[in-house]
Amino acid sequence: MDRCPARDLDSLTDAYRCFVSGSRPRQSAADVACLISSGVCGLVPGQDRARSPPESRRDRSVDVRCLALTLVERMASSLASRALPPAAALHCGEVLSVSFQDMDLMSHLIHQFQTEDLIVSHLAAKTASTCVFYQLLQSDTISPVWQQKCVQAFDSCAPGPDLDACLWSLTEILKRLLKGAHQDVFGKLLAALDFSLTALCSTFLPEERTEGPQYLVDLRSSRRWGTSCCLLLDLLEVLTASSLTCGAAVCLKSQRITLLHASALLTAVSCSSQYFVKRRALLLLKRAALQKAGEDWALGGGPFTGPRSTHFHADMNALARSALTAVAADWLQSVQVEPASFFGGTRRVGGEEGQKPDGVMLRAVSLLLLKSTERHIQTAGETAGGGSASQVYGYLQRLWCFLRRCSVPLTEDTHRCCWVTLLFGDQDDDMMEAAKALFSIFIHYRRCSGLDDSAVLEAACASGCNPHCHFLLLLHSISFDHSILLDFLISTETCFLEYFVRYLKYLRADWRGFTAACGRISWPEGGDLLKVTCTAEPDQVQGRSHVQPTGATSAVGIRLAAGVPLVEYDSSDQSDPEDMEVSQEEPGPSVCEESRFSALDVEQKMRGPPTPIRQKQYESSVSKPESTLERRQEGPSLPVLQTPCPATSGPLPCGTLARAVRCMSELRDVVTRLQTKNLFPYNPSSLLKLLAQVENCS
Repeated sequence: MDRCPARDLDSLTDAYRCFVSGSRPRQSAADVACLISSGVCGLVPGQDRARSPPESRRDRSVDVRCLALTLVERMASSLASRALPPAAALHCGEVLSVSFQDMDLMSHLIHQFQTEDLIVSHLAAKTASTCVFYQLLQSDTISPVWQQKCVQAFDSCAPGPDLDACLWSLTEILKRLLKGAHQDVFGKLLAALDFSLTALCSTFLPEERTEGPQYLVDLRSSRRWGTSCCLLLDLLEVLTASSLTCGAAVCLKSQRITLLHASALLTAVSCSSQYFVKRRALLLLKRAALQKAGEDWALGGGPFTGPRSTHFHADMNALARSALTAVAADWLQSVQVEPASFFGGTRRVGGEEGQKPDGVMLRAVSLLLLKSTERHIQTAGETAGGGSASQVYGYLQRLWCFLRRCSVPLTEDTHRCCWVTLLFGDQDDDMMEAAKALFSIFIHYRRCSGLDDSAVLEAACASGCNPHCHFLLLLHSISFDHSILLDFLISTETCFLEYFVRYLKYLRADWRGFTAACGRISWPEGGDLLKVTCTAEPDQVQGRSHVQPTGATSAVGIRLAAGVPLVEYDSSDQSDPEDMEVSQEEPGPSVCEESRFSALDVEQKMRGPPTPIRQKQYESSVSKPESTLERRQEGPSLPVLQTPCPATSGPLPCGTLARAVRCMSELRDVVTRLQTKNLFPYNPSSLLKLLAQVENCS
């Protein structure tokens, strides 16, 4: 019998309002289930068009279908989160039980995956995902209808609505399971689809490299290939994140696809005709290399500290080898970087400077190369000779050429150690990851090159990885403000603690190199020198060879030279908290779980109102003329970076050296006071010892 869409819509609206208010509707659970089933069922465009209703009736039918899907999704979601009162939960449970057991609602939901109405298709996928998730938690069983549909879509490998809906649905369910720490259920679900997923990825991203653009199979001929590929990349990020969070508890081949198919992903970056696919594939590789997959949605819950899977380190090494092999084969020459995009399209910079390049892509390429090189060095150990050290520096030279080709304002006269701050700017977390990787590369070259310290530092400046220059540029970017260093030490948003302790160990052994670097960064006295200027206007650029901080936007906010800033306000990567206790012999520290206290906690205990350190600086810049940020814009003149690298035989009486030493001394004082009052979130004894030793060197 033909039902009346208007009557169904009114009845469903009444049931929905009762659900929202937590009251019981007039209809019985069976009646509501019947309304839902009738609303979800509908003609799919392309099937039985002769019986399609008139246009006005079809519009009302779509409204009924969307409301029915939304009601089911809200019921299942509320039951899964146990957010309903007992009476309402009992009623909703009865409705869903009748709908799925007696009326085969899951089949009707899956049938809507292929509808051409994108809103209905997405609502159907969202509703099916929520119901599968609820069923997994409720009875530890996987919907056989949903599972069969996913297997069929993955095995067919045909880009289209079915594949897209199944990829999105599985991704959503796996995300929920990971965020809810349901490792057992996660493993059970993934095991059921592991074989089909592996086969699908082998079709989209073959492991073996082939020649030419045909490498990515001929799936790109479909207009939906880009959408399906990006949905697959989203799923791969969830699977990669699961290998980090589940450890040895869940170890399936599909979790290793990103690392095992890295060569194919690199080829997608260089060969795909769709830029958004290139970008998405590169970001996946970057996050995999940084071990930060899932950072955008994995809220809360620290990094996994249990045992890794037996394949983890071998797979990470394989990723590094794939990246370095591709770079050696001129992969960087094939990577195209488009102008940066904004909500209003691409933005032109005034004058003849052209459009600014996509900083997200440039940073992703740089970090992928740096972290792969660092990984290669760590696995090679100290057995590599001078040739290997030269090869490692060769990767940096290739990166330098790539950045110049992509219109990053780097000239032969630009001091190459500036490129890190030029490129990463506001991205404090990425900047510290880059600095840490470059420090490892420098130490490797120092050990293996056979050169004396002076020649090593000269070569390091030529390749842009002198750790003294990086540290001094960091201090300049925060105007030697020790409170911002304290913020970094307490925060878990960057890997600054690990980098800082490693650098301090090196600094106490190479004070002469540090003073030489300070001699190259002094106050301006004229000449064509690279100036580092402070400004509160992020978009102002002063002159061709200027680098500017972005005011209160970031603690390490440095803008690009030549009026082409690369910094975007993208999401920040959250670094892993590590253990602080370190021995004097170990190359780097790890921060204990206690270090996960935030700067907010310390500030609240010390000064009362819960104001974070950076926020306090921003507010004080308005209310107090003598505040930290105000002081940054004062002073005699602007610091400059000279190209020569003079050798010094002793302490250098230079303003930069004095300010750097004073900054570290003030940092040691404030950390000591916090430790004395038991307000520091972890044991800083090793850090204080290093700071004292460095201070004695001066």
